[in-house]
Amino acid sequence: MLPWFPAWGVEFESPVLDPGKVISTLNEWRPDNRWLILSDEVAGSEAHLWTVWHSTRRRELAGEMVARDVTAEFLRILSGTHQISLAIERAGLRKGDTRAWIVHLPEINVDGALENVSIPRSTYNDYDEEATRIQEHLEAKLVAARPVPTTSGLARIGASLDGEFVDSVDVESRFILHASMADY
Repeated sequence: MLPWFPAWGVEFESPVLDPGKVISTLNEWRPDNRWLILSDEVAGSEAHLWTVWHSTRRRELAGEMVARDVTAEFLRILSGTHQISLAIERAGLRKGDTRAWIVHLPEINVDGALENVSIPRSTYNDYDEEATRIQEHLEAKLVAARPVPTTSGLARIGASLDGEFVDSVDVESRFILHASMADY
């Protein structure tokens, strides 16, 4: 079983009016460039986030990233696209969003398939203090929830048409499949 991905759900006091301001605040207070913010519904599940992270990390270590920044590469793969601007549009914070995920991309060595990677169980807890600090500077409150795959999330990342029926047992798989198509 996968440990929790280092992602913290937050809720803003009011809907986001200026996503750029939120991102600037995150960039100002993040301890390093491995922190990002995602729209709430685009985080499909623990398995989805770890799969996207694994692909990102492998590309990073091999020097094969499309994006110049590891967080942009993560957004690109999560969004299932080769285009950075489309990835930000799909997975990034938008005007009117009320919830988001503060995410840290750990620097764990990867060799082979995800199931063979040794992910320390403490990965989430190791970054909790920094996430709390960022959350406070964003003037948001922590949400006691973990990522859940939704059909609206699939539509947001471009993995389905808005209103398209997707069987509930297939939603998480569709998130993961969409991420794997980022370079096709």
